[in-house]
This record gives sequence, structure tokens and C-alpha cells, in this order.
Amino acid sequence: MANPFKGMGQLGGLLKQVQEMTENMKQLEVELAEARHEASSGGGLVTVVVTGKGLIESVKIKPEAIDPSDIETLEDLIVSAIRAAAEKADEERTRRVQEVSGGMDLPGIGGLGDLMGG
Repeated sequence: MANPFKGMGQLGGLLKQVQEMTENMKQLEVELAEARHEASSGGGLVTVVVTGKGLIESVKIKPEAIDPSDIETLEDLIVSAIRAAAEKADEERTRRVQEVSGGMDLPGIGGLGDLMGG
């Protein structure tokens, strides 16, 4: 008679790994929320800080960036700085999630989809 519990030890080990990964993802989510990424444009005329989740935290504009006759340039500088800061946050988030997940694509585990922007 075959042992119906054969292989259960492997399943238990897999479940333990999933639980550990879930806990690591929860911790990573906290760390990302606390992380800050800064980027500037126009040689530092506009500086933006975003959280590790890509939310804009602050925008600083130097007075010399303000030219009432050329608002479009200032708008472009703001958008550029936001994009650069968000890209830094996204790259860091992707790198950290891959570290925690071992490169596995498991979108349902521990909010992985949320962390990856999904």
C-alpha cells in the first residue's frame, strides 16, 4: 500500500518558504513606504522627492526657475523631475521585490502585485 503522506514534507517546506516570503514582502512594503527618492531637473532648478511607492512627497522650485513669460519651461522641468524620481523609486522597488521573491513572479503573495505597481 502506497504511503498517502509521501511528499508532505516537501509541501510543508514549500509552505514555510511562502510564509517567509509573505512576511518579507510585508516588511518590504513598510520599508518602501518609508524610502525617499530625489531627482532634479534643469540643473537643480526643480527638485522632486517621491516615496518608495512612487507618491510625490515634495516639489521644490528655485526662484530663478520662475519666468512669468516662460511658464512652459517650468512645467517641463517639473514633469521631468517627477518622472526621474518616480523612475528611481520604481527601479528600487523592482530590485527589492526581486530580491525578496528570489526572482519568482508570484503576484498573489503578500501584496507582491501591489508592490510591483499592479
